[in-house]
Amino acid sequence: MSRYHRLFFFLPFILISLHSTMSRSQTVISLWSADQMPNDLKNRTIREKIEVGNDSILRISNIVFPTLSAYLPTNPNGSAIMICPGGGYGIEASGHEGVDVAKWFNSIGVTAFVLKYRLPDDRLWSNKHEVGLQDALQGIKLIREGADKYKIDPNRIGIMGFSAGGHLAATVSTLWPKVKELKGFENLSSADLCKPNFSILMYPVITSGPFKHSGSFQNLLGKTPSQEQLERFSAEKQISEQTPPTLLIHATDDKGVPVENSMMYYDALRKLRIPTSMLLYENGGHGFGLAKKLKGSVHSWPQSCHQWLIGMGYIQ
Repeated sequence: MSRYHRLFFFLPFILISLHSTMSRSQTVISLWSADQMPNDLKNRTIREKIEVGNDSILRISNIVFPTLSAYLPTNPNGSAIMICPGGGYGIEASGHEGVDVAKWFNSIGVTAFVLKYRLPDDRLWSNKHEVGLQDALQGIKLIREGADKYKIDPNRIGIMGFSAGGHLAATVSTLWPKVKELKGFENLSSADLCKPNFSILMYPVITSGPFKHSGSFQNLLGKTPSQEQLERFSAEKQISEQTPPTLLIHATDDKGVPVENSMMYYDALRKLRIPTSMLLYENGGHGFGLAKKLKGSVHSWPQSCHQWLIGMGYIQ
């Protein structure tokens, strides 16, 4: 990798540190080597873009080099979580739906990893709908392979996602048994390496049906997706006995992603008797992150999530 590319590679993390002095990752992990990244068209004319808008939301787009940023607690309890920020598959809101959440997990002893995943882009990738899934599965694999290094129990590794990142997390949770069908995983020794032990889905995009978030699905699949693609990426239709226990969190006044998305996933899990809980709040809208600035019961979702993790045995 050239000096320019090395500087470009680390720039997002420099800006994230400037954005919040309390939000420094201790380790940045490349998901793929430069010559092994699946579906790569090797177009390096596209430059990664980082913006902080008037709403103070950090947005990253045009991602060329996907990574994991590790946030290590002072007193790790053996549990780990990989966080997928949202952004409609057009950007990634890596501050309030990534770094801030990782820091909160650290406060309860959970080792956290923020995923910077490739976004669907015909200029950069073949089969653009696959690349985020490839990155997320690779992220779980690398975390499990590094369990000893990070003092993690390999049976207590979860995935969390917000909005479209919630769709990515749900897709990993439902499709991980088929990981060997994807480029980059043909020689994987066991699909279990990519298995999340639990999932936490925050106001997730789930269905490609009547309650779909049209922008996310158009970015992911294009304007004229096949029926097969719509079915494959409608997460509630892909749930099986191998889908992990799940906590769903949503506000009923969400005007971006209808609450029916979480309800449909919840119902599909219950039909297969997979342990699941759902926290529904009367207020919060969409994209509330840790909900620190909101009034009402949604403000307490992190505490309820903590109790769920304890009750399910993921925090011991």
